[in-house]
Amino acid sequence: MFDDTLLHEIRNRFAHVDSCPLTGEPRIFMENAGGALTLKQVVETTARFAAIPDNQGRDNAASQALVAVINRARDDMRVFFNAPDGALVCGESGTELLFRLVQDACLGAAPGGQVLSATIEHPASRSAAARWAEVSGRPHLIIPHDDATGAVSAEAYAQAVTPDTRVATILHTSPVTGMSNDVAGIAAAIRAVAPDCFIIVDGIQHACHGGIDIAGLGGIDGYVISPYKVFSRHGYGVAWASDRLTALAHDALIDGPKGNWELGTRDTGAYATMSDVVGYFDWLGAQLSDATDPRARIEAAAKAIHAHEQALSDTMLHGVGNLTGLADLPGVTILGGVDNPAREGLVGFYVENMGSGEIVTALNAAGIRTHIRKNDHYSGNVLGPLGQSDCIRVSMAHYNSLDEVRSFLTVMQGLVG
Repeated sequence: MFDDTLLHEIRNRFAHVDSCPLTGEPRIFMENAGGALTLKQVVETTARFAAIPDNQGRDNAASQALVAVINRARDDMRVFFNAPDGALVCGESGTELLFRLVQDACLGAAPGGQVLSATIEHPASRSAAARWAEVSGRPHLIIPHDDATGAVSAEAYAQAVTPDTRVATILHTSPVTGMSNDVAGIAAAIRAVAPDCFIIVDGIQHACHGGIDIAGLGGIDGYVISPYKVFSRHGYGVAWASDRLTALAHDALIDGPKGNWELGTRDTGAYATMSDVVGYFDWLGAQLSDATDPRARIEAAAKAIHAHEQALSDTMLHGVGNLTGLADLPGVTILGGVDNPAREGLVGFYVENMGSGEIVTALNAAGIRTHIRKNDHYSGNVLGPLGQSDCIRVSMAHYNSLDEVRSFLTVMQGLVG
């Protein structure tokens, strides 16, 4: 785990880390899967660029400065994604970009064949695949995930993929179970049978935990994140698209620049805030490593983030001192199992004979922000097969502390202990 000194420095870089911005009351934020805390630098950058009236592409100093900000941000994002080639794209949101990438893949792929997804996926990628499979006249095959692990395996994809699979979607990490999937292994299983398949990855939940490595993901074609879930702000999404996906026909202005994904004038401040995010990971890695290369520092930060969040999750599940962990509280069931190495800072659970909403309300009254997930169009793919109407989602990030977990367990012990 991070030592107290570094954790204090980390927390000091985020806005509203320990109090509600509306009421001012003390608050422990464990709803990071719904949107992580925002870097103070992102807030400052957003305000600064919101006041600039100039547009890109003009013959004046302000316009040229904006273009330089955008170019720098693309370079920064390339390092963050570890993507030596391909295009970096800003769009309306992560969901919108998933739809666009899947659309272009389905409309541009060779005729015939199928589109492949898995039931564990967020509806953003599953819905995009379903829509554009139908529009392009292809069946949409959906692979069942494993209820016991809360994930889908490379073996499951290997059994379903066929030589004429044209497009496949993969979820990197589930926002309901918190489990990561072996994207590299799944991509390799797809490529072994369908080498020309377009592979699009939803990395929205995974991004705040660090460790995006496009070069190491087996030749995927698209990877999408939502910056508000990785310490930036709402209002835009970011995607990486491979050169061969970029080469397909897609929505663009007539006679506009070839390979351009973006429509209309983008918000320069959005790009600038992604530079802030990448700079934060770089800074954190520099506190943990002697590396001088930015990518190496980002990798060091991701490794440390994973270790810190795993320690928090293990404490939440198994307890500490005289505080009983969730796994040993009466009537508690943990989604995806208790000791699951794929877990990324998120614990989903429900309590027998006790409503999840009641627990979330009680936690909120105690100043601990969590969230209920319901058997609806967002989470029914996970909860439906379990016969469960709802669950509690406790999602942590690396700025959460062991003391905050202790506070959570104290309240839970009082509720169900």
